[in-house]
Amino acid sequence: MHEIVLGDVMITRIMEYYGSVEMAPETFFPDSPQDAWQRHKSWLAPDFVDSDTNECVSAVQTWLLRSEGATILVDTGVGNHKERPYAPVWGHLNTDFLGNLARAGVRPEDVDLVINTHLHVDHVGWNTYLHDRHWVPTFPNATYLMPRRDFDFWNPANGHRSTLGRGNQNVFEDSIAPVHQAGRTVLWDDSYRIDSDLTLDLAPGHTPGSSVLTLQSGTDRAVFVGDLLHTALQFVEPDTNSCFCEDPAQARTTRRRLLGWAADTNALVLPAHLGGHGGAEISRDAGTFAIKEWAPFTRL
Repeated sequence: MHEIVLGDVMITRIMEYYGSVEMAPETFFPDSPQDAWQRHKSWLAPDFVDSDTNECVSAVQTWLLRSEGATILVDTGVGNHKERPYAPVWGHLNTDFLGNLARAGVRPEDVDLVINTHLHVDHVGWNTYLHDRHWVPTFPNATYLMPRRDFDFWNPANGHRSTLGRGNQNVFEDSIAPVHQAGRTVLWDDSYRIDSDLTLDLAPGHTPGSSVLTLQSGTDRAVFVGDLLHTALQFVEPDTNSCFCEDPAQARTTRRRLLGWAADTNALVLPAHLGGHGGAEISRDAGTFAIKEWAPFTRL
C-alpha cells in the first residue's frame, strides 16, 4: 500500500530512488553517538543502513497529496539528466519518476501545486526537465511554492557560502531559475496557508528556509518534515544532525520542537528520505523520543 487517507487528504508515496547514498553513517552523521548505529542495528538494518557495506540507505520520494480538489507534490527529488559534478550520486540519473507518477493517475499537467520544502539538489530536481536543450517547468500548470530565505541563500548572485561547498552547484540554474523566470513561483516567508487542512511553516536549521508541511484534517495529523530527519536514527537520537545542516544548533532545536509536537498530537512524521515504511508515529521517552508505530505504507 503506497496510498493512505488522513481526514480528507489522500497521500500517495511516489518513488524516484531507493538505495545507498555512498556515505558511511559516521560521515553522513558525524555527531551521532559513537555506539548508536550498532546499538540500534536490529531495526536500522537493512532499511536505513547496509551492514555489509557500512553505507547509509535512503529513499528519494515525493509525497503526492490530493486535497480540496487540488493535486499537490511535496518535494520533487533529483531529476533526470542533471549535471552534478560535486554530487555524483545524483548526476545524470534516468529514472522512471514520471512513469511512477502516471501510475498514480497524475500527468505533469494535472499538478496544481509543487512544494519545495527547501532547495537542496535532491528536493527540486523534477521542477524542470530537459526539452530541446532547455530546462523548462515539468509541471506547466503548477504554482511552485519556495521558501524565500532559501531562494535568496542559494541564488549564486548573492554569494552565500554553504556547508555543502559546491554540492548544490548548477541546482539554482537548472531547477529553480527556469521556474521563476516562467512566472510559476510564489516565494513565501514565515508561514503559508494552502487550504483548510494544509499549512507550510518555516523550520530552519538544515537550511535557512527549510520548512515543514502540516496536515490537520478531522482528528488526523501528519507533518511532512523534508530533511528535518534524514534517517530513522534521528527519531531516537534527536540531537544528531547530518553533515549538511547549515546551522547545527538551530537544526537540533527545530527537530526537538517538531518531534515534540508530533508526539503530543499523535501526528505521523513523514520525512523526505526514509526507506522502510517511510515514516512513523512517535512518543516521548525520558527526554528523547521512541518509535510508537511505523507509517502504514508498504515497506520498501
